[in-house]
Amino acid sequence: MSESGSQVRRLLPFALAGVLAVVLVVVSITRSEPSQAAQELLDGEQMKIMAPADPGGGWDSTAREMQASLQDLVGRTEVYNVGGAGGTIGLSNFRNLEGQPSQLMVMGLVMVGAIAANDSAVTLDDVTPIAELTTESLVIVVPGDSDIRTIDDLVAELEQDVGSVSWAGGSAGGAEQILAGLVAQDLDLDPAEVNYIAHDGGGEAIATLLSGSATAGLSGVSEFLPQIESGDLRAIAVSGTEQVESLPDVPTLQESGVDVELTNWRGVVAPPGITSGERQALVDLMTDMTESEEWDEALARQGWTPSVKTGDDFSQFLDSEVDRVDDVIAELGL
Repeated sequence: MSESGSQVRRLLPFALAGVLAVVLVVVSITRSEPSQAAQELLDGEQMKIMAPADPGGGWDSTAREMQASLQDLVGRTEVYNVGGAGGTIGLSNFRNLEGQPSQLMVMGLVMVGAIAANDSAVTLDDVTPIAELTTESLVIVVPGDSDIRTIDDLVAELEQDVGSVSWAGGSAGGAEQILAGLVAQDLDLDPAEVNYIAHDGGGEAIATLLSGSATAGLSGVSEFLPQIESGDLRAIAVSGTEQVESLPDVPTLQESGVDVELTNWRGVVAPPGITSGERQALVDLMTDMTESEEWDEALARQGWTPSVKTGDDFSQFLDSEVDRVDDVIAELGL
């Protein structure tokens, strides 16, 4: 081989390393630089997403999956938690961010119920609806070593003494407490006598269950799935109209003879006082996010069902949900 050929061979690895370095730099820059539309929307600010609950729950998971899925669209984002009172403490804080389109807050059915149950002075009229993102069945679980094996066993204990069955779930007035009340109501029991233990996040409810301090638990499937798969918790029913793909052997309540159906949805809102143009830019951003491969992977990972409504459609949906939940809260005495 000629001397020049030998030099080429010696230099080739370094040349390839240089090319790879350039590629990595380009990818890094591409992933961290917001699009032109995002730059105009954010005006130099970093996007921040509030999860109005403690870490470990559904809102926290949604915010962090959004953070990852928005990377290519807006660059780096910050997720922070403001827990308490079914999201109404976070909601109160969020209202004070008036006119800031770089701020988003995750919310959902739980917050609608908590506003009604807590008679919150701050309501969803104080924020700007952007988009519904997902829907999810709730799952009823018992500790893995519980004598309760099926939903029929739980029903038998409820019918014997409704107050003796303690339920661990999310915030007061949230989807979980509504579901427990609806189950009691369908069994011709007094929903006001349901022994419900409220928690600020899914992690706290899991701790209560694993300590043996509650008979049964209620939450979104994704929040309890790791403990179900490990055997620490046993799933006995789901609340939607169809079985859940990640829990193929777990029946729905309706299949089990309890005529109750309830699904939890989650969405995102912006602060009050943003312009119509800023609102539309955020709607477009959420649309782009929900159509991304990263978001599809998040849905599969979490077991969420896509349910996208944006802008005015989401506003109308919120109005109807507030009316529906207010009626249920009053009817159940919650």
